[in-house]
Amino acid sequence: MKIRVGFGFDVHQLEEGRDFFLGGIRLPDAPHGAVGHSDADVLIHAICDALLGAANLGDIGLHYSNKDPRWKGMDSTFFLRDVTRMLHERGWKIENVDCTVALERPKIVPHLLAMKNILAPLMQIAEEDISIKATTTETLGYVGRHEGVNAYAVALICRD
Repeated sequence: MKIRVGFGFDVHQLEEGRDFFLGGIRLPDAPHGAVGHSDADVLIHAICDALLGAANLGDIGLHYSNKDPRWKGMDSTFFLRDVTRMLHERGWKIENVDCTVALERPKIVPHLLAMKNILAPLMQIAEEDISIKATTTETLGYVGRHEGVNAYAVALICRD
C-alpha cells in the first residue's frame, strides 16, 4: 500500500456586505464575506490543495485559474468533487482530512456538522474522517482585525 500526505493553505480577504461561504455552506450570521474569483470558500480551497498536493497534482490555481471566466462565482463544492474525481482516476482513495480555520467571527462550531454533511459525500468518505477545527488569532494580525480568513488542511490518501 502506498500512502501520501498533503498540506493545503488558503487565505481570502474579508469584506462587509458579502455572503460568507465556508465548508460548502453559507454562514447566515457572518458580518463579512470572503472576496475571491469563485465563492471564496477558504476551507474547501485548502482541502483541495492538500488533496492535490498529496497526489502530486499541483494546486487549485493550476486546475481552476482565477483568470478563467468559467470559475467566476463558482460554488467551490464543484472543485472538491472534481479533485476527488481526479484522485480516484489515478487510483487514490481519500482516508481523512484534518482542517483548521482561523477566524475571529462568526463562531463556526455550530456549523461544523452541516459542513461535514456537505464535504463527506464530495470526498466519498465518512463524516468521522473529516476533522474541522476553529481558532482565532487573539485579535492579532489580519485575522484579528477581521480583514481576512485563512484555513489549513492536511489530507491522507492511499492506494494499493
